[in-house]
Amino acid sequence: MDLRLPQRTLRVATAGLAILAVAACGAGGQAQDARSAGPVAPSADLRGVCPARITIQTNWWPQAEYGAIYHLLGEQLKVDTGKKRVSGALVAAGRDTGVRLEVRAGGPATSFQQVSQLLHLDPAITLGGVATDEQVQNAAEQPTLAVFAPMDLNPQVLLWDEDTYPQFNTIADIGQSDVQVLYFQGATFMEFLVGTGILRRSQIDGGYDGSPARFVAENGEIVQQGYLTNEPYALEHEVKQWGKPVAYQLVHDAGYPIYPEALVIRPRDKATLAPCLSRLVPILQQATADYAAHPEDTNQRISELVEAMGGYPYSTERAGWAVGKMRSEGILANGTHTRDTVGDFEPGRVQKTIDIVTPILTGQGKPVPRLAAAELATNEFITAGVGLDPPTAPRR
Repeated sequence: MDLRLPQRTLRVATAGLAILAVAACGAGGQAQDARSAGPVAPSADLRGVCPARITIQTNWWPQAEYGAIYHLLGEQLKVDTGKKRVSGALVAAGRDTGVRLEVRAGGPATSFQQVSQLLHLDPAITLGGVATDEQVQNAAEQPTLAVFAPMDLNPQVLLWDEDTYPQFNTIADIGQSDVQVLYFQGATFMEFLVGTGILRRSQIDGGYDGSPARFVAENGEIVQQGYLTNEPYALEHEVKQWGKPVAYQLVHDAGYPIYPEALVIRPRDKATLAPCLSRLVPILQQATADYAAHPEDTNQRISELVEAMGGYPYSTERAGWAVGKMRSEGILANGTHTRDTVGDFEPGRVQKTIDIVTPILTGQGKPVPRLAAAELATNEFITAGVGLDPPTAPRR
């Protein structure tokens, strides 16, 4: 979760970004995209192959983690301020693909309902951003199949004040102390950390509410969860009561290898969507590479969209920090199988997540079917060789 910070004044039209805010009931006709002049390559022509409107449900407000998706929106956008969603022409490499793209905000915008549940409640949603552990959790009643991984590693961290705890270098170091660890109640990764003995149950506190208030009030004498893409920047640059760097370790590096916010479909839709996904997924791959190389314009768009939707303030500076950290930490990186391909899945990592999460959930009395990695993720629609350049070497 991101920090809960005071909202700024709502502004829906700004220089350099054409946004039309509409009522919650939606908007009318389509607008011509300024970047769509000229013929589109056959592989990028989605008309008649994909739904006329491709709808993607995310798990939070617009942010850098979903940068590739927002990068695909054309210049003329329509924002439904009531339903917290944006739509426009789906533009690939400057060419209109002939279909519309709608991106829906999640988290607070959907009362924190899980994306895998929303996907099964609303047939209009084409793809949703779902982490691997959520896939396992809901496999019995809301199964999903991941087709593209926007991020290779999970940006979730535990963070601490490096001045107060200079002896901490890893999450395991925290477990050798009596320091309290603040987290969101019910987080599966915390059950993994406790179950493996990395942390002790006596030191964890599920009272985290997404605010930096407790961390600041206790002068950094506690550890808290967060996302590398948000909290470290906010604490150093936006929370005046703190105003200094924090140290952290990725939860991934403690042995919890989920793919975060992977784009998933309903498995029953795979045969119908396959022709579309064969063209759309490589477009998503290229958009990821393009966004990683030149994120500035899209970050400006993301910041303005959050403001237009009335979300938590999200500056272009924070978005730029997020992209830089995702690149340097191997979060926004080419995948495991090759060094030149972005968005693919390593079956071994998916299976490891299944093996970790299943006993945790069954221990909580939640039914989990016997699963194999191929039931949760596929590389079928990934095009080899489409990736970040220069590549960021994946790290495990």
